[in-house]
Amino acid sequence: MAKLFENIPDNLSDEHFTDLVKAENIRIERIVSLGHTSPESGWYDQEENEWVVVLEGSGKILFENGIERVLNKGDYLNIPAHTKHKVTRTDPKNLTIWLAVFLFKQGTDPLCPHRKFI
Repeated sequence: MAKLFENIPDNLSDEHFTDLVKAENIRIERIVSLGHTSPESGWYDQEENEWVVVLEGSGKILFENGIERVLNKGDYLNIPAHTKHKVTRTDPKNLTIWLAVFLFKQGTDPLCPHRKFI
């Protein structure tokens, strides 16, 4: 049995992404952050819908339209496909553990790069 809060790397110089489930129309990913943010220029523009929940810690997501959402432990958000967004803050002192569920449109290849940054 796997556990969401175990097997976290000691060195988190970069965010850590782990695919937990991969299937034809869905992918579930654990993301571990420690003060990480998206690059200043550019936006995530994903082919799939994303439902994300903060399991531990906190983070901020900024959308291209200027709306910013703060997510604390237990908060979740649905991000429709092609909604440009970026992470502008995660807790620099404590781990932020996200669970992201990517829902693919029928006929989309789930093995294609899931995060196109433009």
